Amino acid sequence: MKVVILAGGRGIRFSGLTDSIPKPLININGKPIITKIIEHYNSFGFKDFIVPVGYKGEMIKSYLKNFDLNNSNLKVSFGQNKKVEYDKKFDGLSFQVIDTGIETLTALRLYRIKEFLKDDIFMLTYGDGLSDVNIKDLLNFHKSHGKIGTMTIIRPPGRFGEIELNKNSEILYFNEKPKISKGWINGGYFVFNKEVFDFISEKNEMLEQFPLNKLSEENQLVGYKHEGIWNCIDTPRDLEYAEKIF
Repeated sequence: MKVVILAGGRGIRFSGLTDSIPKPLININGKPIITKIIEHYNSFGFKDFIVPVGYKGEMIKSYLKNFDLNNSNLKVSFGQNKKVEYDKKFDGLSFQVIDTGIETLTALRLYRIKEFLKDDIFMLTYGDGLSDVNIKDLLNFHKSHGKIGTMTIIRPPGRFGEIELNKNSEILYFNEKPKISKGWINGGYFVFNKEVFDFISEKNEMLEQFPLNKLSEENQLVGYKHEGIWNCIDTPRDLEYAEKIF
């Protein structure tokens, strides 16, 4: 089964850092974000990846081309013929890195790799989001509902402390940086049936706008609740937080 990692955006909220590298290659405790995503899916047995790129896509191509070298212990033996040995933990991994354009938005990026998605079901996530979501449970949840799409939904930690008052403005409780107690948001980590392409066109638009809204309107999108770890690495502050929890 194919796993799509969207990795083409500019990451403009990182300012200076993404002037030199694409956001999926930003390091978290010594490993690029995209490596942690790949390792997570690989731990559940999913090894076949499609990576639509755009901004500084050549750097992602170069990194994935040497993924085993970059992420393995290495033994080099010199003699008449040099012998190089890697760890075997990434055996079977496959990457298709597809240039989908620098200014392309997420729905169009997905549309432009349609020809490579032949199976009835594929998975998709963002190249800047990390989680400990159970991928096999997510897939089984998707199959059990018979809908076109499944979105992992999360309740993220609040940016500030949460306070509740009574009618006299007395503080009933104060909870420092809790998880949001009401409502859920998109946590990425999607599963789609190939019928999702009936909702995606050649328009340059965000997947999170028309396509997902249309799926929702037609009752073809379900939410898989994830209560565990999740972090979208959108700013330097997010990166600092991710380095603490991952």
